Amino acid sequence: MSSIVNLAHKLQSYLSHQQVNQVRRAYYYAEQAHDGQRRRSGEPYITHPLAVATILAEMHMDHHSLMAAMLHDVLEDTSVDKAAISEQFGDTVAQLVDGVSKLTQIPFESKAEQQAENFQKMALAMAKDIRVILVKLADRLHNMRTLGVLRPDKRRRIAKETLEIYAPISNRLGMNNIRVEFEELGFSSMYPMRAGLIREAVIKARGNRKEIVNKIQLAIAKHLEDHGLQGRVLGREKHLYSIYKKMRNQRKSFSEIMDVYAFRIIVDTVDSCYRALGVVHNLYKPFPGRFKDYIAIPKANGYQSLHTTLFGMHGVPIEIQIRTQEMDDMANKGIAAHWLYKSGEEALLGSHARTRQWLKGVLELQKNAGDSLEFIENVKIDLFPDEIYVFTPKGNIMELPKGCTPVDFAYAVHTDVGSTCVACRIDRQLASLSQLLQSGQTIEIITAPGARPNPAWLNFVATGKARSNIRHFLKNQRHSESVELGKRLLNKALSGYNHTVDKLSDEQKQNALSQLKLPSFSQLLEEIGLGNRMSYLVARHLVSEIAPPETETVSDTSNQPLTIRGTEGMVVSFAKCCHPIPGDPVVGHVSAGRGMVIHTESCRNISDIRHNPEKCLEVAWDKNVSGEFSVELRVELEHQRGIVATLATTVNATDASIEKISMEERDARFSVIHILISVRDRVHLARTIKRLRTIKGVSSIIRIKG
Repeated sequence: MSSIVNLAHKLQSYLSHQQVNQVRRAYYYAEQAHDGQRRRSGEPYITHPLAVATILAEMHMDHHSLMAAMLHDVLEDTSVDKAAISEQFGDTVAQLVDGVSKLTQIPFESKAEQQAENFQKMALAMAKDIRVILVKLADRLHNMRTLGVLRPDKRRRIAKETLEIYAPISNRLGMNNIRVEFEELGFSSMYPMRAGLIREAVIKARGNRKEIVNKIQLAIAKHLEDHGLQGRVLGREKHLYSIYKKMRNQRKSFSEIMDVYAFRIIVDTVDSCYRALGVVHNLYKPFPGRFKDYIAIPKANGYQSLHTTLFGMHGVPIEIQIRTQEMDDMANKGIAAHWLYKSGEEALLGSHARTRQWLKGVLELQKNAGDSLEFIENVKIDLFPDEIYVFTPKGNIMELPKGCTPVDFAYAVHTDVGSTCVACRIDRQLASLSQLLQSGQTIEIITAPGARPNPAWLNFVATGKARSNIRHFLKNQRHSESVELGKRLLNKALSGYNHTVDKLSDEQKQNALSQLKLPSFSQLLEEIGLGNRMSYLVARHLVSEIAPPETETVSDTSNQPLTIRGTEGMVVSFAKCCHPIPGDPVVGHVSAGRGMVIHTESCRNISDIRHNPEKCLEVAWDKNVSGEFSVELRVELEHQRGIVATLATTVNATDASIEKISMEERDARFSVIHILISVRDRVHLARTIKRLRTIKGVSSIIRIKG
């Protein structure tokens, strides 16, 4: 059991006498604040902050972090506030404590939302000061070590959160020791039986493997010595969770995973790393394609090492990592290793360009996310560690998560590049924007001014940055399109009162907003555009002072139909049942949440509500309507070889394009082909049908309208 005396003794090895005393003072302050409180295990509460500070002391963290560790639960569990901590211990410590504290005072809809909000708050604090996350990880680590006293359901919830968020974060920060412990403790709490079975199997296998491990270890060590290289050779044990993940994800049996022998060689210089690689390749044959140089191109979390796999004695696979002592410290302690080699402020400044980059990305995700749950989903996407390395046309290396597409690459270069990308070249060949990228490829993005993100990209992008930026754009675009359509619908309703939106006084707007309980006029227009409020009812509210209700008629007030331009965007859609196109007599159905759906006048789906002014609006095509509109045709023709290709060529020759085509046999002689094509208007459709009639064997062409 650690005590403040033991901790102070440990701290004297790297902190000044004055700094150690400040840590002691924070301990006594916390002890007093938590007086009378106990943990679930029955111990005095102060044992927890002390244990957290001890974990940080092992990483040689600075005195501010240790003071924050002592005080991290004071804001949440006692009556002390942030101002009091600031006055006693300074602003830096108060900010750290606040960043680690949960948001306990705010009522939340659900547990998930509360966790997401807490994480979002911590992420923002962490972007200002990286030490927030280090204190939080130490706090979580001690909680995981003492998880046994909790109820099974609570244990599982905390273990799941640890495996999904805190283990990947510690991996992202390169803190391998903490990540492994999180995964082992989380796995044992989440799946105690599975963990127990694998543990027994590992102990059993270890005894059988001992002799081979020793032989290989001695052979490598002797070979290094013969070549004059100073180095330590260590056997590496696979931990339970990584065995479980490999068995589950790669569908491998336990024996297949345990057949691989793993070693680490620690040498004194980078030069010796490459020489040691040559030595082991001389001793055993390397597996082709399994060599990775993470010294020249470090991983996202700063990890550096040479990896190679060899054929050992009797064809036994041997995995080898070669690195220097400093790289080993970086690999195990990650960002915290900076405090091993540097002190306080210097360590903070050098806290890893890569980590800084990642935190900058986290801030950007936060800015674009609609709410905390969406933010946490995007961060989880970004925490997956497997990465690929691709090149820009200028030869710069960019690192992306596995499963990325050119759209992810474009957003990684810059948000504007992502938003305006229209095509890409992979290794100088034109390629699809949804193609998965591979390490070593050179990616060139082609942009066009005025281009916009495509909603379909959300189906294949893999990074949180791309996903949140696309969503953010679509939300804003939908908002502005809804406001625009709402204004047109309201103008149409107001014209019956010889009024327009622009003529409305601020007083009229305010009265209507207070009656309808809405905060702003643009939100009112958006509600109308999305079909959540009827324009003529809103018009009534707005002009009630001008026209008394008795003289009103509810005949949609104006005889002028609303014009459809084809450029309204997402809030005006065209019904899939009857596929209206410019030139068709049409009607607009206002659908809650979707905006306006345009149907042909004769469509059976709206025949019941066709004359209901609350549901349907008179609409007409604008003279300058533009865009591509889908039409479904039913073509009956005689069987002949290559007929689908002939149809496609004919359609393309008229500047129309095919969206979908399906074929069914009617009888032994005739087939029916259903074809969905894009045209500009009825004239374009007539021209396309005329060309299709010239194909030999076509007996009839019918346009399907519902």
